[in-house]
Amino acid sequence: MTSTALPDRVSVVVATRDRRDSLLRTLAALPPGPEVLVVDNGSRDGSADAASAAGATVLGLPANTGAPARTEGVRRARTPYVAFADDDSWWDPGALDRAVQLLDAHPRLGLVAARVLLPGGREDAVSRKLARAPVGRSPGSPGPDALSFPAFAAVVRREAYLATGGFSRLLFFGGEEHLLALDLTAAGWQLAYCADVVARHAPGPSNVTPLRWARQTRNDLLVVWLRLPLRAAVVGTLGLARRSLRDRSAARALAGTVHRLPGALARRRAVPTSLAARFTTAQRPLGPPLDPPLDRGPTRDESAVTRPTPGHQPWHGVPHPMG
Repeated sequence: MTSTALPDRVSVVVATRDRRDSLLRTLAALPPGPEVLVVDNGSRDGSADAASAAGATVLGLPANTGAPARTEGVRRARTPYVAFADDDSWWDPGALDRAVQLLDAHPRLGLVAARVLLPGGREDAVSRKLARAPVGRSPGSPGPDALSFPAFAAVVRREAYLATGGFSRLLFFGGEEHLLALDLTAAGWQLAYCADVVARHAPGPSNVTPLRWARQTRNDLLVVWLRLPLRAAVVGTLGLARRSLRDRSAARALAGTVHRLPGALARRRAVPTSLAARFTTAQRPLGPPLDPPLDRGPTRDESAVTRPTPGHQPWHGVPHPMG
């Protein structure tokens, strides 16, 4: 059931790139009511025209900007709350109504992290992890604290998201949720996992390729340089450097980190020590960390790589159009 007030309270932002058929399935599955803003990341397969014909408001970008494309949609939205979706995800009926209720009732709630269900009703690993409340639950919060989350299953308070700057252009793609979680929390906003808000996800086949692992490792380390103690950043970088002597994926990750390090240092804003410690706890995997597969040589160009796996574990590592 969709509230008649919902269109005035929440919009849906979908970022996409060259996934026309999947995008159309998502648009058909989204609940009616909220305005749907599709941010097209320079697609060449007719995605923009198809989305417009399906009734979405389309913001066409001339080139692939990665995760920050979502921010263009948030800026365009005219509602106090914005729900994200990917072109292989959608929201259950009633989910956005519930998210609006929670955000209305909790003025310091900056983000609702939804429960994610996969085909067949299986619960995603990120949901299982957040349900365990690995970093506890803040007083007055409607659910366990969520110091990371899958973007496609998040509903944000627009003013809070924009005040932090949104997803990082420096990272481009992969790990952007981690940085946003730190920035929102440091600014005093609550981020809560709410199991009664449900997002559906139908990912295609995925695997952790050497290039995906390298890019995620690069971004994880950049987040440390951007927000966590310098000692942790130095230790992490030295460890990656040692591994790079015998591992081409690690060498690629190190090179990418070094290339972006001046930008990271220019943007560095260390979070409080207590928050850094909680974030470190939140990133501990459910099981053993995933090592990269054997790197046998060059793979596809990075601009065509699918979504990496945050935290080197299957939080929501699935193929994604913006990678």
